[in-house]
Amino acid sequence: MVSSLSVLGSTGSVGTQTLDVAARLGIPVKAISGNKNTKLLAEQARRFHPDFVCAYDEAAADTLKTMLADTDIRVGSGMSALVDCAAGYGECVVTAVSGSVGLTPTLAAIDEKKRIALANKETLVCAGSLVMARAKEKGAEIVPVDSEHSAIFQCLEAQGEARALRKILLTGSGGPFRGKKRAELASVTPAQAVAHPNWNMGAKISVDSATLMNKGLEFIEAMHLFSVTPDDIQVIIHPESVIHSMVEFTDGCVLAQLGIPDMRLPIQYALTYPSRASAPAPGPDFTQIGSLTFFDPDLTNTPCLALAMDCARRGGTAPAVLSAANEEAVALFLREKLGFNQIYDSVAAAVSALAEDGAVTLEGLRAADAAARAHVKEHIS
Repeated sequence: MVSSLSVLGSTGSVGTQTLDVAARLGIPVKAISGNKNTKLLAEQARRFHPDFVCAYDEAAADTLKTMLADTDIRVGSGMSALVDCAAGYGECVVTAVSGSVGLTPTLAAIDEKKRIALANKETLVCAGSLVMARAKEKGAEIVPVDSEHSAIFQCLEAQGEARALRKILLTGSGGPFRGKKRAELASVTPAQAVAHPNWNMGAKISVDSATLMNKGLEFIEAMHLFSVTPDDIQVIIHPESVIHSMVEFTDGCVLAQLGIPDMRLPIQYALTYPSRASAPAPGPDFTQIGSLTFFDPDLTNTPCLALAMDCARRGGTAPAVLSAANEEAVALFLREKLGFNQIYDSVAAAVSALAEDGAVTLEGLRAADAAARAHVKEHIS
């Protein structure tokens, strides 16, 4: 078990659940970060007594300083404070921020040889090859928190060094609109899109799950985490969300990780690995489940997944453009400035216009990210 934590994105869904797990396990929390939710940040600071709190928004940080003036907790803002949170505090950094903002602090934590409990998939989607190479060079540990990648990680860990992998079976529930035709989704509202049938998540990831972009981002993330090619990953729709993913080995045997849909389980494993600790969550009751179902994704009616898989195969800056454009499009959808089906249209247009093939650099990826965001904003119909 890790000895101390820094939690990036402590006010979000994964962040709040991480703090719950840390409290139950008795792990000290040395730093936390959020954006504008000063009320919750102040409550968390008073409960966990971290040394440092980052409110990414400068005005929010000024407010938070006043709210915590009677404490000795330091408060900072902006990217420099987020990097400080990641690099300067705790043995383990839980990266639970949403979007590509997580890349720079993750690299800073890697440089300090910290364990990265990775819940920010955009970091690997945007710059997976660079991040994994840096982690290997520095000897930093990356343990996935996403339920699917945690499942794959656990299945591969069971094999030890000789993993003899044939393929990864990446499962997904299919989201709230499973089985719907794309034409039926034109009038979907933000409230409908964030109502996931199985998981309790933040707004952005819930919309990504509704479009199946989330599964596409996980596809790209899995490539980098487990050093496999797109042809080594098969996406399978599994509505019950009991099997969180599977691994098929070269002898035809398949290992699966099963559990109830509760993010506290993979969070806890990332903090206790390679050991396991007791948890209050029950195991699945197989007598009540009845049956488990599986089928191929409908790529015609979930074009975001198809686009992400294409970007994975293309490489270059395509995944970074995809991720950044999707962030902007989803934000516009949540503000009711863009229709649900226009999320795909906007992202596909950005990828078509901006993605470049070939080797990538950190500077080139950051430029691609900025260009993709601008493209979406400039082409709102």
